[in-house]
Amino acid sequence: MDLQEFFDRSSVEVARDLIGAELVFSGAGGVIVETEAYEPDDPASHSFRGMTPRTRTMFGPPAHAYVYRSYGIHWCLNFVCRPGSAVLIRALQPTSGLAEMEARRGKADPLLLCSGPGRLCQALAISIEQDGLPLQQPPFAITFPEIAPIVSVGQRIGITKAIDLPWRFGLRDSTHVSRKFR
Repeated sequence: MDLQEFFDRSSVEVARDLIGAELVFSGAGGVIVETEAYEPDDPASHSFRGMTPRTRTMFGPPAHAYVYRSYGIHWCLNFVCRPGSAVLIRALQPTSGLAEMEARRGKADPLLLCSGPGRLCQALAISIEQDGLPLQQPPFAITFPEIAPIVSVGQRIGITKAIDLPWRFGLRDSTHVSRKFR
């Protein structure tokens, strides 16, 4: 699959279609079990007020990583779609590089390794250094499932604007999501 073409779509479509794909970064990763979509006209999106030094990557080409710090504490990994839109990778079900992820997180419980965007970035050792990197080449690898999984849909979490939009997607019945779907 051509990643450039895959990501050159609405972030809502991409967010749904990423569920079940495997994301590996430098040998560590897992199955994407939770995502959220952000569009340019979305008041909860970093791109809503236009391009800034922080959001420059969001306005670049699709299929690149957009990494930012949340609350001055946690790194968050997003995949750029069309200009000004991106998908937040909220949670993974860890499948590879578990020892490295456990050491980075200081946790052995697989449910606590990548369930939440901050935990995920800490487990994978993703930081601002990866902002702008292309997703179609190492250290990133994305593999799509042969059979589309069943996807749950809900409202985004951890935001204060446009919370009614059903732009959060998850792998149905996954125990690795950051918060259960209703």
